[in-house]
Amino acid sequence: MTEIAVYIEGGGKTAGEKAELRLGFDALFMSEKSKAREKRASLRFICCGGRQQAYEAFINALAVNPETINALLVDSETSVAAVPVHKAQDAAIRVAHLHTKTGTEGRGQGDGWDFTGVASDRVHLMVQCMEAWIVADPDALEEFYKQKFNRDALPKQTNLETAQKSDIYHKLERATKDTQKGEYGKIKHASKLLEKISSDKVASRCPRFKIFREWLTESI
Repeated sequence: MTEIAVYIEGGGKTAGEKAELRLGFDALFMSEKSKAREKRASLRFICCGGRQQAYEAFINALAVNPETINALLVDSETSVAAVPVHKAQDAAIRVAHLHTKTGTEGRGQGDGWDFTGVASDRVHLMVQCMEAWIVADPDALEEFYKQKFNRDALPKQTNLETAQKSDIYHKLERATKDTQKGEYGKIKHASKLLEKISSDKVASRCPRFKIFREWLTESI
């Protein structure tokens, strides 16, 4: 049986928070999980908390469970070169982004991660952060936050991967601050929002989400 395991940055510090985020990913990728079941395959999302923890869990899984199709999915944190015309080349761009190390702080400045011997198509990015996926579907946000949700405050870019992480957060907070549920918080709201947003809408505005979704389908 084909087994696919995706090691993800995010989920907070507790087992409960990680489990909740996993449910959000299960819902967002419901179609792919259904395809996996039809093929008698397994698709699992493992939420690891911090990005370094996700990387280490991924590298360990490659050694311990080599028969499993293991993948890594983390925020890019900063801008990444545009997806090339030949999308197969994008895997090298993703790996290079996480391998490059500049400055003194890893987060947001390149992680310096070693991917020697790792198939580059196993490395994927949320650009620049998971919230780019969330703001890609204003209808779902409005349905979730309801009254006093400021839809006009959301990022307007057709390609949300061109939006800076800080700008996405700022505009999402502005859009939600007066709602009854309160200002957007990753731990408070992200998991529930992942359950509601349309994966097709995300794919239309986040090219590397689309690439990741296509990779899942091909792997299944």
